[in-house]
Amino acid sequence: MRHCVAGRKLNRTSEHRKALRRNMAQSLFEHGQIRTTISKAKDLRPFVERLITLARQARGGSLAARQRLTAIMGDRAIVPADNQEEYEDMSNAARNRALRSRSGRRYRLGQARGGQKFTAMSVVHHLINNIAAEFEERQGGYTRIIKLGRVHKGDSTSLAVLQLVGEEESPGTVTRPEAGARQRRAQRRYAAAAEAMKKRGRSSTTEPESGKEEEPSEEVAQGELTARDETAAEEKASAEEAAADEEPNEETPAE
Repeated sequence: MRHCVAGRKLNRTSEHRKALRRNMAQSLFEHGQIRTTISKAKDLRPFVERLITLARQARGGSLAARQRLTAIMGDRAIVPADNQEEYEDMSNAARNRALRSRSGRRYRLGQARGGQKFTAMSVVHHLINNIAAEFEERQGGYTRIIKLGRVHKGDSTSLAVLQLVGEEESPGTVTRPEAGARQRRAQRRYAAAAEAMKKRGRSSTTEPESGKEEEPSEEVAQGELTARDETAAEEKASAEEAAADEEPNEETPAE
């Protein structure tokens, strides 16, 4: 039983897990977000938050926090995003000149020096001066995990995006997955059924309902009333004539 055992082994040795956390943390600070599995994202999140807390202390002037930060995470060289394409097209010698000075010292500030258009920046410098400055008034909760709803094709492991809070722009990976063949067929059937219902509704409103007689117009009703009155008058007249014929003729006696 795993009582009082914290953390995840991730099917790796302790040295491999430490190297994995360092590399993923430096990539997160460099790009602002990374895509990985949910298990790795949950394991990396507290590690990254502790590093940001140390960076805030180092920004306040703590030399011990800066040294501790470098010892835990390392200090990778970062090429500015605006010059990334140009850096990839360089030769190895030109890349070395952008990373180190002639004396062999590393460039850490990302400023144009030594006749170079750009130079590399250290990830520790970027973390302390840029990232920690954005979280000065925030007490924890520097990262978020966004589940993608996708899986690896090989082992079907769920994927997620781990990003820094403040990177509000939606990453290109966090999009709705494309509809599969089954979902497209269901959408076509639904659209066809909706169209049929609309046509049926239009036909029912235009055609009269069966079983209901049409009400006669006013002219027809008036004509029927006139014909009935004439018939009744003729019958009354014929009845009066018949009654008059049946009465005897009373002659007055002669004097």
